[in-house]
This record gives sequence, structure tokens and C-alpha cells, in this order.
Amino acid sequence: MIENKVVEETAENRFKIISPVLLAEEEKFFDKTRIMQAKKNACEQHGISMRTLERWLNAHKQYGFSGLKPVQRVYRGPNAIPDELIEEAILLRREVPTRSVDQIIEILELEGKAPAGFIKRTTLQDKLAAKGYSSRQMRLYHQTGVAARRFNRLDRHDLWHSDIKYGPYLTIRGEKKQIYLLSFLDDATRYVVHAEFYDTLEKIIVEDCFRKAIIKEGLPRRLFFDNGSQYRTRWMERACAKLDIKLIFAKPYSPESTGKIERFNRTVDSFLAEAAAKKLTTIDGYNQYLGIWLQECYHSKMHGGLKDTPENKYKTSKVPLRFLSPEVIADAFLHCETRKVDKSGCICFNTRSYEVGLPLIGQTVEVIFDPADITTLTVEHKPTGFTRQVKERIIGPYSGKRPKLPASMLPQPPETSRLLDAKQTQYQRNQDAIRRAIRYSDMEGGAQGV
Repeated sequence: MIENKVVEETAENRFKIISPVLLAEEEKFFDKTRIMQAKKNACEQHGISMRTLERWLNAHKQYGFSGLKPVQRVYRGPNAIPDELIEEAILLRREVPTRSVDQIIEILELEGKAPAGFIKRTTLQDKLAAKGYSSRQMRLYHQTGVAARRFNRLDRHDLWHSDIKYGPYLTIRGEKKQIYLLSFLDDATRYVVHAEFYDTLEKIIVEDCFRKAIIKEGLPRRLFFDNGSQYRTRWMERACAKLDIKLIFAKPYSPESTGKIERFNRTVDSFLAEAAAKKLTTIDGYNQYLGIWLQECYHSKMHGGLKDTPENKYKTSKVPLRFLSPEVIADAFLHCETRKVDKSGCICFNTRSYEVGLPLIGQTVEVIFDPADITTLTVEHKPTGFTRQVKERIIGPYSGKRPKLPASMLPQPPETSRLLDAKQTQYQRNQDAIRRAIRYSDMEGGAQGV
């Protein structure tokens, strides 16, 4: 009975792992990209290989739930492999942790320590795993860095997490488009400071969601992101520097570091199921009911890790909120790009021409602008401290006069040719050296014979 219970539990655990992939495959609008993303997420979260996941999926498609049960192996006895051979196999694995079981068996056979075909691969693999020397265990202890430990910030707004969750498909402006949920989560309280659905994955959605979050709830001290291209932008670095927020990115290939926001995204699956039952068809409808669901089903619900509700934990914190004026926030959220000044002292920005000035010809300047209004730009050149607001150059029906060069850039009439003067001096030194090299007194019968 105990063995049967273990088999059933193993099959249930495997089914839980492949369930998100099965749901992605059963959706009305079949999306290979989303299915592949679901497979990668399952492998990263549960530490299994893509080959193992595919094997479980194929077994489930062919035999259903019973195909996920582990195969019962029949051993020849408790000592099918002698202990001395197991110790030799452990030594070989310790010498080179990446050695496969097949390679270990081959080495033992070539060294004459085991007859050919005597050691079965599955038997040796189970023996190594029982003693803590499976390939997965060895990889765990030989990974660089330290093991990930759970952490929890003590105060609200000490750290915010953010992530993007792929949502369902909707008909938007006459075409089927996928929507995406962008959320900002407070680490200490698990309170969602802002979350919203968007119909694009452009970088602008991070700016919009972040702006709404800080206007509603104030500024965080730190932001923690994964390495998505929507977060690793020059705009994000500039905005955080202006707002005095420390920007932190997760180490590559470390999904466990963003576990809190990932766990919240899995909780959102229950909302998506209810939204599908509600038959919501617009992105505005999803955002409207998302706010209701967050307040009534998430913020006011007891959180196991907090032993409290996120709303109560957030609102009873004694840490004061940090708010800034709209003008300061607007300045921090300006975009910044670089341009090179051409030979006429102008820059080209968004197919428009702006006159910067002749002193910066050939220089690279930073252009600071508001995406909603580019009639006026702010141009900065940090090496010289140059800062100026420039407007779009209007090209009229007649050509204007060529602007005069600054006095510092005008040609300086020479008083003489400094090159020829220097060459004359060099020529004179060379001639003097040649004359000093000839000494007639050293010649045989020199001065005496004269």
C-alpha cells in the first residue's frame, strides 16, 4: 500500500507540473510561443529538463494520468551491485561531476572491475541517487554562488517587484491581440501598488504603470526587476536616479529571486478563469474587474507568509510615504536619447530638425524630451556644461544667411610658417652634427703634414 501511495503522489506531482502547459495547448487560439514559454517556466520553477517535461507530456497524451506513474523496476536483490563497485562509481562521479552513468559503467568495464553488461544503468543510477551522488545533486553543489535563501523586507516601500504576465487574446481594433498584465508588488506587505492590463509589450507600458504606482502610493527605496528588455532601459536608469531610487536587477538564470511576484502571477490565474467565465471582451473590462478582484479577493485575504492580510500589513506600517510634486515626477519621467550635431549645427530627431548651435558641431549631445510633446527639446552636453532648450527649425521659402562662426572658431591669420621655421631649425641642427662628425686631426698625416 505504501508503494502504491508513493506512485500515486508522484503521478499527481507530475500532473501539477505539466498542467500549465496542457492549459496553454487547449486554449482556443493556439499560440506556439506561449506554449514554449509555459514549458520553459515549468522547467525553471521545478528544476527539470525540457527532455523530461516532453516525456511526461507524451506519456500523458498516450495513456492519460496512468502514463505519469513511475515504472516499477524489479531488482535482482538488495546487493545486485557489490558495495565496492558502488564506491568506485562514487569516486568516478566525484572526480568529474559531469560524468554520466553510462561513462562510469564504461570506465569500470574497461578497467576490468566489472564484467561487460553486469551493471545495469538504471540500477546504478538509483544507487548513486540513494547515496546523494546523482547528477542533479552534484550539479546543485557545484553551481557557482550560494544557495538562494528566502528574504522579506521589514518595511513597506523598501523594495518593489515587477513582472509581466501573459494574458488571454481579445479582439482589439478589429484584430486578435494578446493582452499582458504588468504589476508592481511591495515586498514587505505583498500589497499590489498598481497593476494594469496592456495590449502591447513596448517599453512604454513600464513607464505608464510605474508612474501611476508612485502617484498613488509614493516612492519606493528600491526596485527589483528581472532582465527583461522592458526594464533594462536608459529611461529607467535616468528616472530612478532622478527619484533617488536604487535600481536592482536579478542575476541571469535565477528565477527563484523573483519568486514573490511569480507567486502573485499564479494567483492571478484564478482571476483570469473568472474573467473568462464572465465573458469579458475588452481590455477596459479586464482592468475594471481586476481592481475589484485585487481589493476583495487578494488584498483583504489572509496571506500565509504574512499571517495577515496584505492590506492590513500595508496600512498599519509606521513607515511614512514619500510623495513628490507633479513637476518633479514629470521631469524624472522625461525620456533621454543621444544625437550627433551635424555640420550645420543641427540635430535630427523624429524626422524633424532642431538647431543646437555651431559650437557643438560634431559633438554627441543628450536630448531630453517628453514623448507627448516634442515641439521643444532640452539639449545637454555634459563635458562643457551646455544646456539649451531648442525648437523645431522652420524651413521657409528662401534660404537664410549662413550663420557667422564664433570668434573662437574663426581662422587666425599666420604671421609666418611655423612648419618651415621648425624645419629650418631642424635642418641646421642636422648640418652641424654632420660637420662635427669629421675630425681631420684623426686622419693619418693630418695636421702635421699640412
